[in-house]
Amino acid sequence: METKTRYDIPCNIAQSLNIIGDRWTLLIIHEILSGHTLFNEIKKGLKGISSNLLSERLKYLEQQGIVETELYSEHPPRYCYKLTDSGKDLEDVFNAFIIWGSKHLKKCYKKIVDEETGDEIEIGYYSKRTGERVNKIAVVPVSDPAENE
Repeated sequence: METKTRYDIPCNIAQSLNIIGDRWTLLIIHEILSGHTLFNEIKKGLKGISSNLLSERLKYLEQQGIVETELYSEHPPRYCYKLTDSGKDLEDVFNAFIIWGSKHLKKCYKKIVDEETGDEIEIGYYSKRTGERVNKIAVVPVSDPAENE
């Protein structure tokens, strides 16, 4: 396995990038989110990735609790890849990328729409306590990061 650049910064973004920031990793997760759960399906959707690198990334994602394998054929043994709850929670990150791309890229490949109306949608933030939409957000430090472990 290649030597990874690690961020030793007390920051959610840096620590998340330590897990999902390698080349191809986000695209692999996106393929699984899109329903491509077999190795060859994932590889076909990612033109240019080698089988060895895909295998390496999938193993790493499994070690990190983002992906899990499920046996779907015993003879020969074949596995499919499923996202764990932690992996599924990345869907909002992908949606944010798609919305950003719709707004800022010259050539846009996807957009996020309301399934029933076809209207384009935007991301909103809601209070965990009240459930009401929040208009202004602030990023603040956690007083004791160990409380989250």
